[in-house]
Amino acid sequence: MPSNLNVSLIQSDLAWESPVHNIDNFERYIRALTSTDLIVLPELFSTGFTMNAKKYAETIDGKTVAWMMKMAREHNTAICGSLIIQEGTKYYNRFIFISPDGLLGQYNKRHLFRMGAENESYTSGNKRIVIAYKGWRILPQICYDLRFPVWSRNQNDYDLMINVANWPAVRKQVWKTLLSARAIENQCYTIGLNRVGENNTGLEHSGNSMIIDFKGAIIESLADNIEDVITQELNLNKLNNFKKKFPTYMDADDFTITQ
Repeated sequence: MPSNLNVSLIQSDLAWESPVHNIDNFERYIRALTSTDLIVLPELFSTGFTMNAKKYAETIDGKTVAWMMKMAREHNTAICGSLIIQEGTKYYNRFIFISPDGLLGQYNKRHLFRMGAENESYTSGNKRIVIAYKGWRILPQICYDLRFPVWSRNQNDYDLMINVANWPAVRKQVWKTLLSARAIENQCYTIGLNRVGENNTGLEHSGNSMIIDFKGAIIESLADNIEDVITQELNLNKLNNFKKKFPTYMDADDFTITQ
């Protein structure tokens, strides 16, 4: 029988290009959590949305991934979020998903935010992945990916979409609308985890992190402009029963994404 999933969202400010400070802050929140199956951290959680990729990049066996593995083992929970990963001469904004048993998934951000010159500092990913964890099928997405529904189209191959972000407050209504739209059209639970606070240019981020059900209803959300944590239980049986009664995915158009 499918299991329920307790998911914790940590909505935090990010110190600019300061991995030590950010990791210490997240560790403080993580150590205060109890009874959770998955902890979600924001996009580029160790540095903020920096374009100084070469200076702050790590390899997959670097300090930050090692810290994520340590937290997962010590607290018997999975943990996920994105950070800068270097492979050869390329730099990726990479979503990392780690279970207590080790690394489960890596996803490179597909849609790079050209208005912030992200495409000039990072390499775009070309592979959509689904992560299997505790009987759940999880689709990772990163920030700007949210605007491109073809990339996240559910072909009845996932139950939960997680989007980690550094989404500006000036476009928070777009954030809220798109998260609900993705949940409805894909018949899935959807998590949007965004940061709060200002970046190095004074750009504000209001958070507005939320968990949305498969009908587009907000199950729980975090208030604007505050650091906070929520934990919510997601019920896979409710999702599966709904899809049996209202199987819109069976009438979806077939398509193939070409690279």
